[in-house]
Amino acid sequence: MVDRLLATPDPHLYPYAVFCCSFKFDLGDTPDHALALFADRNMAVRYGSGMWPETYQVVDLRAVQRVTP
Repeated sequence: MVDRLLATPDPHLYPYAVFCCSFKFDLGDTPDHALALFADRNMAVRYGSGMWPETYQVVDLRAVQRVTP
């Protein structure tokens, strides 16, 4: 049973995906998966820059383009 205090996430409300981009340091040869989704672009950039300051990338899933920090 789902906890009644937790709302079911609606993916359409979280259009910004954060990727760590391990390929930028040749750490992987498979496509990176999004590691976090955000409703707000600035929060996505803050999260990415805090976790992977030199390699992260934020993508607006609605526009399917890179959002520059």
